[in-house]
Amino acid sequence: MTYQILMIEDDEQICEVVKDYFTRESENEIVVRTAQNGQDGLDLFETERVDLVLLDIMLPGMDGFAICRELRRTSMVPILFLTARISERDILLGYDLGCDDYIIKPFSLVTLYAKCKALIRRSKDLSRTGELVCGRIHMKPSEYRVLVDSQEIELAPKEFALLRMLLENKNKTVARERLLIGVWGYDYEGSDRCVDNHIRKIRKHLGSAGKQIKTVIGNGYQIRGDDDEKEQKE
Repeated sequence: MTYQILMIEDDEQICEVVKDYFTRESENEIVVRTAQNGQDGLDLFETERVDLVLLDIMLPGMDGFAICRELRRTSMVPILFLTARISERDILLGYDLGCDDYIIKPFSLVTLYAKCKALIRRSKDLSRTGELVCGRIHMKPSEYRVLVDSQEIELAPKEFALLRMLLENKNKTVARERLLIGVWGYDYEGSDRCVDNHIRKIRKHLGSAGKQIKTVIGNGYQIRGDDDEKEQKE
């Protein structure tokens, strides 16, 4: 199977280097399409099948943050920022907007290639995941939908990813560190308190069904169904 990467980058030399390397290493199994500005990138995304987006931040016209925000309105395609912006504020903003990884220029082609392959593989595994049900909460990962009592609710990308991890481990405690790594990645340098903040938001979105998410003090979180709670009380 051939996978397609959309690279939105205004430096044509970088584009050519990445295209050549990925083509050679993957033996033509990964095709890199390029766009030099945000609008052209979004147009390509709408007309082509895209398995991963490589995204610069400093672009003419629409910057990478705005592009990421726009893509996340309708898609959970993996997004990897490839940029010279090195401030912690920019990195945190990238993750808050829903990127899956963040690589700073200059970069290693070997590392970039490995990260891209891992992100594509992970996204394809998730797209094959069946529907996840726990009590009143029903998730359809491949459609990026969450329902409570058949009523659809909206979650931000990181919130969706956290809830998915909990649902995939129904009735099991998922450590805070595992949630952090699973959603933000090994390279995330922020506080693990961001997990708590996002869980708080998820509970609010879920309404009364948010009580299904239990805090395991000193460890992490678990999600339980209504029937499980009744059994425990009995």
